[in-house]
Amino acid sequence: MIKKIDHLGIAVRSLDEAVPYYEKALGLKCEHREEVPSQKVRTAFFAVGEVHLELLEPTHPESPIAKFLEKNPSGGIHHIAFCSDNVETQLKQAAGAGVRLINEKPFEGAAGKLVAFLHPKSTFGVLTEICMSKESV
Repeated sequence: MIKKIDHLGIAVRSLDEAVPYYEKALGLKCEHREEVPSQKVRTAFFAVGEVHLELLEPTHPESPIAKFLEKNPSGGIHHIAFCSDNVETQLKQAAGAGVRLINEKPFEGAAGKLVAFLHPKSTFGVLTEICMSKESV
């Protein structure tokens, strides 16, 4: 079951350039940075109430974020992530409703979470992530 919006993923060309905007212009505090080699990105997280902003910087030209930035040179919202109490059950529900899955099994993402994505061609143009804390497993 979906419990809440976990985070919004925002593609940026450079964390070093983008983080100061969120800190200085918006007054948010970067909670942590992390590299996620499996997705070829570096991330920076900001809490905004119960929702997080996840800035995503590509570390390789073949990363999904680099490809997104090719089509959207200014960057922007890349995905929305919903927190679930069971990612695999949520994937089965989505597939049963005719949604195309990018990932049939969850994998380890940033911030110690298991994640999987639903294809934007079957989610009305919105790349959708389902995630859960590994501690919930």
